[in-house]
Amino acid sequence: MNVIPLHASAGISGFESPAAEYSQLSFDLDELLIEHPSSTFIGRASGDSMQGVGIFDGDLLIVDRYVTVQSNDVIVANFNGEFVCKILDTQRRLLVSANERYQTVPINDYDTFTIEGVVTRSIRCHRPSYLLSQS
Repeated sequence: MNVIPLHASAGISGFESPAAEYSQLSFDLDELLIEHPSSTFIGRASGDSMQGVGIFDGDLLIVDRYVTVQSNDVIVANFNGEFVCKILDTQRRLLVSANERYQTVPINDYDTFTIEGVVTRSIRCHRPSYLLSQS
């Protein structure tokens, strides 16, 4: 992949040609985004409950099952048979939305709750992808 460095500058002067200088990255996007390939999956966010942490409807979530869950991690979990993406408060046993319109949900002893993994990255597509429309 070629990276074309663009330097922001104030003023109204002309712009340097973007092709004047570029550098080659020594890694690919898989290496950058996925640390543990054998324990990582990609899901699609649905809804607006996580907008406060920059996860929007339709974003792709890179979820790592290898990472040790810590309090306040963004996680994907199976909560009573439904997949959810929330912030996990381990001390108070709560699932927290990142949108004040949604209430915090307690994790009770009678609930079925399984952490599927930690959201390590999210990707926003600004144009439709034929690959994603097939799923």
